[in-house]
Amino acid sequence: MDAVLSGLHSAKSTIRLEQIAALRARGIGDHVNLPQLVVCGDQSAGKSSVLEGLTGLPFPRQDGVCTKFATEIILQHSDGEQRITATVLPAPSRSDSSKASLRAYMRQLAGFEELPTAIAEAGLLMGIRGFGDIAQGPAFAEDVFRIEVSGPTGLHLTVVDLPGLISVANEEQTEDDVRIVQKLVDTYITNPRTIILAVVQANNDIANQGIIQKSRHVDKAGQRTVGIITKPDLINAGTEKRIALLAKNQDTTKLKLGYFLVKNPTPTEIAAGVTEVHRQKNEKRYFESSPWKEQALDGDRVGIIALRSYLQNLLDQHIERELPRVREEIRSLLGSTKLEIAALGEERSTVGHMRLFLSRLAMRFHSLTTSALNGTYHEADPVFFDESDMDDHPARLRAHVHRLNTAFSVYMRESGEKRKIVSHRSIDGFVAEDGPEAASENSLDGVPEEGQLLVTAAGMEEWVNDIYITNRGKELPGNYNHILLSEMFHIQSSRWYEIADSHLEALHEKISAFVKAVLRHIGKDEQVLVELLEITDVSLQSSKKAAKDELQNILEDEKQQPITYNHYYTDNVQNSRQEATKNLIRKAMDETKAHDWNGRFHISNNSIDADKLIASLQKRVVVNMEAQACAEALAGLSAYYKVAMKTFVDNVCRQVIERHLLRTLPELFCPESVALFSDWELRRIAAESPGNVEKRQQLQELHESLSVSLRDFRR
Repeated sequence: MDAVLSGLHSAKSTIRLEQIAALRARGIGDHVNLPQLVVCGDQSAGKSSVLEGLTGLPFPRQDGVCTKFATEIILQHSDGEQRITATVLPAPSRSDSSKASLRAYMRQLAGFEELPTAIAEAGLLMGIRGFGDIAQGPAFAEDVFRIEVSGPTGLHLTVVDLPGLISVANEEQTEDDVRIVQKLVDTYITNPRTIILAVVQANNDIANQGIIQKSRHVDKAGQRTVGIITKPDLINAGTEKRIALLAKNQDTTKLKLGYFLVKNPTPTEIAAGVTEVHRQKNEKRYFESSPWKEQALDGDRVGIIALRSYLQNLLDQHIERELPRVREEIRSLLGSTKLEIAALGEERSTVGHMRLFLSRLAMRFHSLTTSALNGTYHEADPVFFDESDMDDHPARLRAHVHRLNTAFSVYMRESGEKRKIVSHRSIDGFVAEDGPEAASENSLDGVPEEGQLLVTAAGMEEWVNDIYITNRGKELPGNYNHILLSEMFHIQSSRWYEIADSHLEALHEKISAFVKAVLRHIGKDEQVLVELLEITDVSLQSSKKAAKDELQNILEDEKQQPITYNHYYTDNVQNSRQEATKNLIRKAMDETKAHDWNGRFHISNNSIDADKLIASLQKRVVVNMEAQACAEALAGLSAYYKVAMKTFVDNVCRQVIERHLLRTLPELFCPESVALFSDWELRRIAAESPGNVEKRQQLQELHESLSVSLRDFRR
């Protein structure tokens, strides 16, 4: 066989061909396109004979069996004994069970005489009509029959024999058959590293042979298509000149790499068992005889030997051009394979591995959560904290907490009370009435919040007066019952729960989003992620319940008798009283100036003017004891509400949010909790799925093959 294939084996390409063969042996050819020869053309164009002439392998031709599916011949040169292995590669469209059945097929051939049997077995497995007792089904298959030949082949290369193209459907071949063959041929010839050996019959009009048009479409530069004209012995007498013009690339249908004219063995020669040497002699004698010797054919473009020699140089150029690209694709695939392996997480074959795996995840969770709570975003994982802006990404948790707490505080200060005093003015033509219930959308300066009443100052005073009247006890006129302040405060603070609860819900939602983001960032295994999300969600719900209970306790305290020792309360009450006294004196002075001083007010530093002023003021400072009591009560309410509201906001932020929602976050998923998991829990949470185990093994094998291949390229 060495002598037969020497035309395709040069010293220059030996190393490269061995490298490519090594890639294919490691399965890299299933992921990266590698240089190969593909013989294609119409049915009965003589493809198999051309392939046999190029490789020296005896392809069966009876009944066209070998053209029912793609046949890959992988030649691997070695010094050992010859080994021939037949396998089947299932098409991607096959079902999983069908793929498994086809992949399971493997036959070791003792010699090429067993090749027809192996092809028949493969065709039967593929379910092709005509094999065995299969009478129904497709006439062609998208599966690939692979023959791997190792030994003294003299060549490292892959050659593919494809089913012949079908022009139109007929009784034997359906539209689906036509589509399958077209798709199969297109799949191979679109590979930019495939050298297309376009076989055309001399006795058919080349314009009617689709492989030329297909090759021009996928190989626009014309750098990898070689035309091979077969069956010149079957043309009509007198048409040799036309075929000679095509062979010399002078016809209207030209190829950049030109054509070769070959004569395949006749059926009689095949039946007689013609040898390769006799084939070459018969072919040489045929073209040196009339009428071909008169056509001035280029000897370098006639015969299988010339074709082999030409393909040697073409392969050398093609391989040198494509190999750097193959290297880059392998490097890129190696990088993506590393990422896929990393995405699967650590290997977890034992309970110990599972516990270690979860402990490492827990340490990362604790680190990221602690950094987020402390606001030290760049200490643990800058990528996680910077991957999105703050509004869309919950990573910067402390910043979100500050923002929401601040909004809560501002809202409580500005709109937390049940009744809010606003200026009395017209809005959209409607004038509010002064009264305890004078609250309406569009009625006052602004729109009330849900559950809130907007009232004027006079309306607030009337509301206080109504409560004062209904709460009178044994106190003397001008005083108010201590219950009055308590009832007014409880009414004014009645919206606090819904406001605080809404704030708690908003923060819980933000915290839950943060926890999910952390787990998704550290956990690449979807199954593990689902389990951890469920575990942390249970803990988050428990923390939320504890926070709501704490909020309820705080509100229960607020429902008791008002108590404060904050000096701001007394300061606010004193300021309110002083302001009321100033207003009363100012009003009395205005009346005194108008009635007793003839509109002109002047006082000198003598006792007479001072006594006159005091006497005038005494006549006009008349205190309504009931109004006085209500004013005092309103001043006390205002002062106490401010102090209590600030205390309530701080308590919610510290005792509810910090204590129950934030402080416990790092313990949601920590190494201590992992240590308490039982073996059963570890397997449920962290065991790898069989699919992951298989995928990891495949990726690791591919990674190793790619790494070795890159090292080989550097030699």
